[in-house]
Parts: sequence; C-alpha cells; structure tokens
Amino acid sequence: MRPESPVLRLQAVTKSFAGRPAVDELSLELAAGEVYALLGPNGAGKTTTLNLILGFDVPDKGTIEVGGSCVTRDPVAVRARMAYLPETVMLHPSLSGMENLHYFSLLGGTRLCAAQMGRLLTEAGLPAAAHSQRTAVYSKGMRQKVGLAIALAKQAELLLLDEPTSGLDVSAANEFSQLVRTASGRGMAVLMATHDLSRVTDVAHRLGVLRAGRLVFESATAALSPADLEASYLRQIAA
Repeated sequence: MRPESPVLRLQAVTKSFAGRPAVDELSLELAAGEVYALLGPNGAGKTTTLNLILGFDVPDKGTIEVGGSCVTRDPVAVRARMAYLPETVMLHPSLSGMENLHYFSLLGGTRLCAAQMGRLLTEAGLPAAAHSQRTAVYSKGMRQKVGLAIALAKQAELLLLDEPTSGLDVSAANEFSQLVRTASGRGMAVLMATHDLSRVTDVAHRLGVLRAGRLVFESATAALSPADLEASYLRQIAA
C-alpha cells in the first residue's frame, strides 16, 4: 500500500512549545497492516507526535493525513478511522468488559450483539470468564485487551499506542505483543510510541528513533538483531 495510499502520512511536521521544537520536520508513512515502533527517551517527542495525529495539538507547519483525510481540516473523518490506546486504558469500573465494549461501540455508532462482542473480546485475548467481570478488578493487561476489542469493533484503520508495555510484567508484555500482531493481521496500521526496546524486533516491521523531536534513525526490524537495535539506539540518543 505504501507509498501510493498510506494509512498514515506525516510530512515535515513541526511543533514547538515556548520556542523549543518538540517535533522537528518529522516525516513518516505507515501502510495497512504495518507496525511501526517510534522509539526515544522521555522528552524525545513521541507523545507530542501522537497528540498531533489525534488532533489534540495543531502542528506549526507540515501536514498529517489518516486514510487520505487531513487531521486539521477534517478531524471528524480522521477520528472515525483511528483508535487510541493510552498508557492506561480508562474503562467504566462498575461495568463489565462486555458492557464497556457495548457502551464505547455505541458511542462510535456501532451496535453489536452479545455474540459479536464475545468474539471480539476473545480475539483481543480476554478470557471468556472475564467478559462479565467488572473492569474494576481487571489488570492493566486486561484493560488493554478491552481497548483493543473496542478498536476492532470500530474497524479502525490506524491504532495508536502510547508506552503500551509500561508497568507490564514479562507474561503480560508477551500477551501484548500478540495483541499487536492481531491488530496488524486485521489490516490495521499500528504506531507504537515506546522506549521499551525488548518488544520492538518481536512485533514491529519498522522502527524510528526520535531525538529532540527529530527522526535520526530508521530501519526495518528484520535487518537488526536485538543487540544491533540496542547498540544503534544508544548511539543515536547519545549523538
């Protein structure tokens, strides 16, 4: 699909705060089904990049398109095409996983029957026994699975993830990698902002390293071993 009709396209995007660039001339593209890991230390510009794509901030210059629609000119069309899983997925704690899926799907204009919701939650990795449990007792990983089910129900073209493995143990992080592969297998483009190198070569097709808002390194993950990735990352952020 890339480069003719990418799901996500950023062209020379710049955003400054108090005269300091948080994102500086950033350009990247994602195709359908592609997982891209945006790496960098805290303050590198990863979350600002996500906020610009989501329309929470407006770029000083440059353009952002999702599914061919401009984020600043047609925000309603853009929001209909993407889903966002923040570091902590917020659900209604008094509702079950299935009830949360029903509620958020209705907000997005989709009405699902119980069987459809059960299939989506199962596909997202939530055990059947947890479908009817109140989400107040869910772990972070379980909340992420409900969030993914909501994105699947929405049939989003683009999934944005902000530090998704933060606070997860090894088992939950492994499960998360499978969630990302599920989304990719459904044809979603996935942009994952993270500073966790351990999952990148396992789940992403491509990666880029941000330093002070600039994309200073980009590679296909198949070309890098975990050791190569770590060495390249440390070299780029120290330059």
